Amino acid sequence: MPVNIDDEFTFSVEDNEYVIKKKDASEKKPVKNFIHGPSIGIGTLVTAIFVIGIFFALNGITGEDQPLIETQITETDTKQKPTPISDEVFFGNGSPILGNPNASITLIEFGDYQCHFCNVYFKNTQHKILENFVVTGKVNIIFKDFTIIGPDSIGAAHATHCANEQNKYWEYHNILYNNWAGENNGWAAKQNLGKYANDIKLDSDLFLQCMNSNNYKDLISQSNDDAQTLGISGTPAFFIVDHETSEVRTISGAQPYEVFERVFNSIIEK
Repeated sequence: MPVNIDDEFTFSVEDNEYVIKKKDASEKKPVKNFIHGPSIGIGTLVTAIFVIGIFFALNGITGEDQPLIETQITETDTKQKPTPISDEVFFGNGSPILGNPNASITLIEFGDYQCHFCNVYFKNTQHKILENFVVTGKVNIIFKDFTIIGPDSIGAAHATHCANEQNKYWEYHNILYNNWAGENNGWAAKQNLGKYANDIKLDSDLFLQCMNSNNYKDLISQSNDDAQTLGISGTPAFFIVDHETSEVRTISGAQPYEVFERVFNSIIEK
């Protein structure tokens, strides 16, 4: 992983400016790497690319087949005093890393599986990012839960973490979005979550035990807290971290692929 030279960096979202500061060595916990935490599984590049292959195989619907409306990007000036924020807010309480763990750029998405515009991003944009930046080792992705729509959002998020116990987090992530059918209408209810587990050949008994345990309730709650700490008011919300310069850029909403491409290229080509 690229080493951070500076102790802090700034970013802005919704008229608020923030500073991420590395944890002081005097704290009880040791100083951690830039991407860290027990909830983020870091595998080898070979494994990551294999997972991406599964991601493409399961993502059968693309924006070309089902065009969806995308929101417009907004820009605001930020002049407020920076607020210190730990890097754990970005990299803790999230998914396994998708892609090369040593990539110089990390794309962090805060999303809700029932969210319409999260599904727009998934179907119209994400597959292009995977093809052009993740598979090539330039960018890796972390997904964090921001369950703001309803109880089924929490259930769906919990199911992804249960699938992760069988090393199929991203496969389950995909099947949820490929079965998206609206908000609070039952498509992500418990019975259907079990069906999706069977569809990707999870051990159904282990999956059900995990779902009944609520083992990931606190992790999901902490991820929600992270979103609120960052001032996020809706989903999807994206943070693009340049590990070489420790700069963070933000994108709000299901923006077209070209918006992400422009930001990635501006970092890579600098």
